[in-house]
Order: sequence, then C-alpha cells, then structure tokens
Amino acid sequence: MISIQEADFNVQDEMDAFRTDCPNIGAICCFTGLVREFGDRSDLTGMFLEHYPGMTEKALQSIIDQAHERWPINQVRVIHRVGELKMSDQIVFVGVSSAHREASFSACEFIMDYLKVDAPFWKKELTSSSSDWVEEKGTDQKRAERWKK
Repeated sequence: MISIQEADFNVQDEMDAFRTDCPNIGAICCFTGLVREFGDRSDLTGMFLEHYPGMTEKALQSIIDQAHERWPINQVRVIHRVGELKMSDQIVFVGVSSAHREASFSACEFIMDYLKVDAPFWKKELTSSSSDWVEEKGTDQKRAERWKK
C-alpha cells in the first residue's frame, strides 16, 4: 500500500496493521525518516516537498514490485509526506513484513534506497530568510547502485 499525503502518520498504527490477520508473519522491519539539519546549514527551519501525482505512486509501486521479486516478503507499506514540514517531523515510513527477518531487513533497505533516487519527489530547504531546492546526493545514488551487484 502506498500513501502520498500531507498529514502525519502514527508508526504504531502502521505496525499494528501489519499484524492483523497475518499468522505467517515472523518479522516486521520499518524505517521512519525525519526532517533534520543537513549539510552545512544550521539555520534550517524545515523543508517543503513536492511530487508528481500519479507518476510518484507508479515509481513507488515499481520499487515495491522489485522487492517482491527479490525477497519472500508479505506486506509493504510506504507513506511519504509532502508539503511543508518542520524540523523533526516525520517524512517517510517504509514497513515490510515477512516470515523471517532477513527478507524484511533487506527489502526495507532496498525500498528506501531506491525511493531516494527513483521516486519523483523534490525537496526545498527552508530557512527564516530563504528557500533552496536540494539536489540529489551522490551517496544516495551509490547506495542504490550496490543492489545491482
């Protein structure tokens, strides 16, 4: 399941949803990303995220489909927030369930790594006096590349 939304989410509610009527689940792995200071900027007040509706969901579904092809996973949940976010706000949730932990850990990391480089989201850093678009980081691309081996 994929949600692109402005509203915040409750991590415990998302985790509980994985456990409903799924007796074959032995592991749930989740990642939650937060707005933080990044780079050399200590004056950040938050960020603004935009996306390309329709295309973003399609890109995320493709990433999830690839994870299902690689690992024996059960459920996947991706939530990504858009709009204006303040420092320490939740941005993204990726949750993966499986019978065993190895598949959940790997698939969760894979989905997050590819989300960073393949999903059409645009970030703008906000300060009290300016706003600047953020370019893709080379480190994000390297993390995604390692899955091609």
